[in-house]
Amino acid sequence: MKRLMVVASMAMCVMAGGVQAAEPVDLDVVAKIRHEAFNRSQAAANLKELTETVGPRLTASPNYTRASAWARGKLSGWGLVGVHDEVFDPAFGRGWEFSSARIEMLSPRQVPVHALPKAWTRGTDGPVEGEVVLASFKTLTDIDKQRGKLRGKIVLLDDARAYKPAEKADFRRYDETELGELQTFPVAADAEPDAQEKRLEEYRKRQALTKALNTFLAEEGVLATLSLSSWDNGIIRATGGGARKADEPVGVTELVLPTEHYNPLVRAVQGKQPVRLRIDVDSRFTSEQDLPASNTFAEIPGTGGKAGEVVMIGAHLDSWHTGTGASDNGAGVVVMMEAMRILKAIGVKPRRTIRLALWGGEEQGLHGSAGYVARYLADYPAPTDPEQKALPRAYQRGTGPLQRQRGYDRFSTYFNFDNGTGRIRGIYAQENHAAVPIFKAWLEPFADIGATIVTTRNTGSTDHISFDRVGLPGFQFVQDPADYFTHVHHTHLDTYDHVVPEDLKQAAAIIASFAYHAAMREERLPRKPFLERDEK
Repeated sequence: MKRLMVVASMAMCVMAGGVQAAEPVDLDVVAKIRHEAFNRSQAAANLKELTETVGPRLTASPNYTRASAWARGKLSGWGLVGVHDEVFDPAFGRGWEFSSARIEMLSPRQVPVHALPKAWTRGTDGPVEGEVVLASFKTLTDIDKQRGKLRGKIVLLDDARAYKPAEKADFRRYDETELGELQTFPVAADAEPDAQEKRLEEYRKRQALTKALNTFLAEEGVLATLSLSSWDNGIIRATGGGARKADEPVGVTELVLPTEHYNPLVRAVQGKQPVRLRIDVDSRFTSEQDLPASNTFAEIPGTGGKAGEVVMIGAHLDSWHTGTGASDNGAGVVVMMEAMRILKAIGVKPRRTIRLALWGGEEQGLHGSAGYVARYLADYPAPTDPEQKALPRAYQRGTGPLQRQRGYDRFSTYFNFDNGTGRIRGIYAQENHAAVPIFKAWLEPFADIGATIVTTRNTGSTDHISFDRVGLPGFQFVQDPADYFTHVHHTHLDTYDHVVPEDLKQAAAIIASFAYHAAMREERLPRKPFLERDEK
């Protein structure tokens, strides 16, 4: 097969050790990938199945189990090998699901109220009615101030918030000015010396308050709590509440209301009107004990002497519960599955193994990817201090230097997809400057479908961070904002109708090409200089 070369603008820059050679790009394979991706895509159909047949996928829930079985069936049917689930946490938390939430105002007038429960909160065991009151719990001392006052009440936990009209378009693409700005690197101001400790202390206080408040509300006999959604325009953003772990206090039914339905309740209570609600929430724990949580894997095996080295692509399979997790992150799941299907369909024989990972527990703190990295690649020794052990893994300070596993030196790179439906416009190089000319070359054949930029900036908050934190190349793509942060992120509107099928095709083609070329390089993808964090 004739191999053609694409030379990125930076591919001849002087590097340590001499002039960097042009990065090879196999345009014959790119053409096959594009044809398969654009003419025989299964991404949209698979997303419809995942979101509208399986539904939302809270980690450790029955639906998550169904989703992983669905994914394994698809991957096996395409002829991928090593298709399996693997437990990353033997006691992640209790299973939980909900079926319905019906809330009605009975007085001062009769009207339905829109609300949805937080995950891992108890149901009402049938309809309950109670007076609505307003109470603030900002510190532990606030609990004592309310003791003996709230039995049989429905408690508003937040003050009213003034409605703020949206300043950005509901759905948007990056324009050339914005893409240009993304290619500049913002130099951060000096952080406060104790900023990290302050964040940890605030986290500890929030955790202590949550546990104490859950215990108090249940003992006090509160019927339910109502909280204010963080977005306006009728959008309900609801994540976790109650207690995921079996040994933690669950509290009471916790509901989130949109601004437009929450504010009138506050004003009525403050106006001394007798506000009364009827609430009927059908939610339940599906297990009394903490359940294991797993990731799902599949591979295209490498061939020849580099078969033991690994290129990974991945997305998180779990979602929150009020929508169907289409943008966050069903889109990523089907795009990464589609990339593997494309590579298998066109019959590539990669030198390195290409491994797909569908992660669990991302929404609760990157648990699935962090568990994989710790087991097979590297991790810091677990802390022994009880206060540290109680923190999320990303906050913990270990007891020594990074411990590398056998797979560390055989690992090439990880590519992640987790910013909704938005089409790929480029990639974040995560300050890996040696990777920049490589990515520019790989993107060149996709400039005609909008993917053009490589930014040296970092981006965070998703599974590539689990790799980056231990010095391994992990990357997230630059995606159009679409309506990710205006309508769908962690909201009840995160459904199939907010996804653009053409974006999924474009992303799958680019990721398939990136995975293939990473697997075919003579060398692993370069690693940026790694400064181990201070463990003292």
